[in-house]
Amino acid sequence: MGLFDRFSNTIFLKSDSELEKEIIELKSIRENVNDKEKIDLDIKKLELGLAGEEQIEYELKSSDVGMYVLHDITLQYEDLTAQIDYFIATPMCVYVVECKNLIGDITVDERGEFIREYYINGKKIKEAIYSPYRQAQRHIELIKKIWLSRKNKLQVLFFEKNFDNWYKPLVVFSNAKGILNINKKCPREIQDSILKIDQLNDFLNKEKNKKKWEDLDTEKNIRNLTESWLEANVVRKRDFSNIYEFTTVSNTDIPNTVNSSFVTNNNENIYSTFDNIKLFAHDVDKGLIENSLKEFRTRKSKEKNLPAYYIFNNEELSKLIEVLPDNIETLENAKILEPVKVKLHGQEIVDIIKNTKN
Repeated sequence: MGLFDRFSNTIFLKSDSELEKEIIELKSIRENVNDKEKIDLDIKKLELGLAGEEQIEYELKSSDVGMYVLHDITLQYEDLTAQIDYFIATPMCVYVVECKNLIGDITVDERGEFIREYYINGKKIKEAIYSPYRQAQRHIELIKKIWLSRKNKLQVLFFEKNFDNWYKPLVVFSNAKGILNINKKCPREIQDSILKIDQLNDFLNKEKNKKKWEDLDTEKNIRNLTESWLEANVVRKRDFSNIYEFTTVSNTDIPNTVNSSFVTNNNENIYSTFDNIKLFAHDVDKGLIENSLKEFRTRKSKEKNLPAYYIFNNEELSKLIEVLPDNIETLENAKILEPVKVKLHGQEIVDIIKNTKN
């Protein structure tokens, strides 16, 4: 590793979170939900989760290890998905982070099982929780499936072991007031992958100091790796109509084009965000534009060695054909694609639409 390849900055390629959007949406539908206690509890859980993730962001930004970071990404392989709190690519390895902001104290027993203890109205509650370490491991298993799908057999033969050494699970408990007690007989690989928020930077520095400079990866390689997984991120959407029972809303309160103005992320933008945007262009051959966009998607997916829907999926394609954004501002305002997709492919998409319309 050359002298000028060494870097110490923390660079976020994705810092936003779907949790923020879900909190805003839940608050917007609260008055129309029958069970206020349930939705208030759900909002509180999301706010706690977001607060915990923001603490990790603060710690990472004050680190001098050198890293590229993705916050809250969702990866998909066939019918499997993984929602990853933090993807941290460092010169040492990639950490797939599971963040937990839990009230109470956490014990990890000799078998590596997680137990939480807390008090409610003076009563002590002790309960087992799903292992966040195992959860992070499963995220890595899905990442590996995607990685293997991109490689030929010869590449897999030579680099599969390197993959297993490069991607590591990491569990960070962000409740600074809680006690984390890890049994000394707990499996070593689990002990080494669990820490509290105030230990995060020390942990990363120690991991870096274990390596020789020549064993650390370059900034260029780390950035390229992180960008490739950023492109694989898919939009996470929740249909709250399947979770809550809503009060009856009169037809005059809901636009005819939407079943409910608060039902799901799929519909939330149709009534409001598309205001002042030209929804239809009758003089344009939309079939021709659709074919051009499909050809672009196929070509780009082959170039990036990614599934086509990672460029944009069929639902996003339909909305592009509906709105026909022919400049970046219109594309951004329509919120059809995630900001990262607009950044990576937006200009090419609007150029295709503009040139085909003309």
